[in-house]
Amino acid sequence: MSVTLDSEVETRIRKHARKGYPEETCGFLLGQVGEGPFGQEPRVIEAMIPVPNQQQDERRRRFLMGPEAFREAERRALEEGLDVVGVYHSHPDHPAVPSEVDRKHAWPWYSYLIIAVTKGEPGPIRAWQLEEDRSDFREETLEVPEVGPSRT
Repeated sequence: MSVTLDSEVETRIRKHARKGYPEETCGFLLGQVGEGPFGQEPRVIEAMIPVPNQQQDERRRRFLMGPEAFREAERRALEEGLDVVGVYHSHPDHPAVPSEVDRKHAWPWYSYLIIAVTKGEPGPIRAWQLEEDRSDFREETLEVPEVGPSRT
């Protein structure tokens, strides 16, 4: 499946990850979903909502977003004519690859963008989707056009 990430949203994710280092940062992704088989619909990410990491322990390796944050993301998406299409989070000093904890807490269908942050500098962003049977993630194709309209 392909995910198109607005370049301004990419910039904001990178800034958020840099500012939050050495802890994990997180937020919701808003956008539009195209036609296709379940779990393979192309997505266009047009906005992001940074969310404070509510994890109490191990903030360098874990993140937590509460139900209130999800409700707010749903409300904002509805107002803007978009859908909540996924979640982003950073991996401080770790590759942009889902961990076992990520797999256990992820939901099928959503796109999960993970950004590696090494010594405070944001690096690669990779997109992932949890298999419907929750057994593993598959990598999605991530495209970032140089210019695009952003709602964030």
